[in-house]
Amino acid sequence: MAFLDVSLEPYFRAVILLFALLNPFLMSVYLLNMIQNLDWHRFRGGVSGGGAISTVVFVGFALMGDFFFEDLLQVRFASFLIFGGLVFLVIGLQFMMQGSEAIGALRGDDGNIAETVAVPFMIGPGTISASILIGSRLDVWPAVGAICVAMVLTVLSLLFLKRLYDYIRTRNELIIRRYVTIAGRISGLIIGTFAIEMILQGIDSWLGK
Repeated sequence: MAFLDVSLEPYFRAVILLFALLNPFLMSVYLLNMIQNLDWHRFRGGVSGGGAISTVVFVGFALMGDFFFEDLLQVRFASFLIFGGLVFLVIGLQFMMQGSEAIGALRGDDGNIAETVAVPFMIGPGTISASILIGSRLDVWPAVGAICVAMVLTVLSLLFLKRLYDYIRTRNELIIRRYVTIAGRISGLIIGTFAIEMILQGIDSWLGK
């Protein structure tokens, strides 16, 4: 039994790492515009599609992340961190000025819901870095399994939060509106903080090399 616990520990740590970075509870704030305006079936399809796209990308980076950046593109991963941080910094500033409605500009047309959910809300510098780390620590199939489990948990959590939002909205819409306004602006601070951290990590990595 002790052997089983030891052998499974890296696997569970990998699942927790990716799930924590995806953070569906914080992601639901990013996606408030979709949660508000999309019906259940369209939201479920968009989130599920975004999860599927993200899973494929994460598995790809887990298997060949270092090769992709350093050998194929011949760029530093630090550049990816800095650019991703700048993108999220712009999003954070929009949230601060406009609240959760700012995210509507990132949605695109209705046919691109899955792609919008995947990028930039699921696929980002942090989650890609975690995928590369998972691929370096686990064998192929355990790494793939850990990524799939984390993504399934994330999608199910987002669907649950959508159901909860719809349930509460029918009973007290005023509370929901106040929550959306406050949460949208607070999320700008959180997004901006993560953005600055990404930029600083990229600079530290660049200076280290």
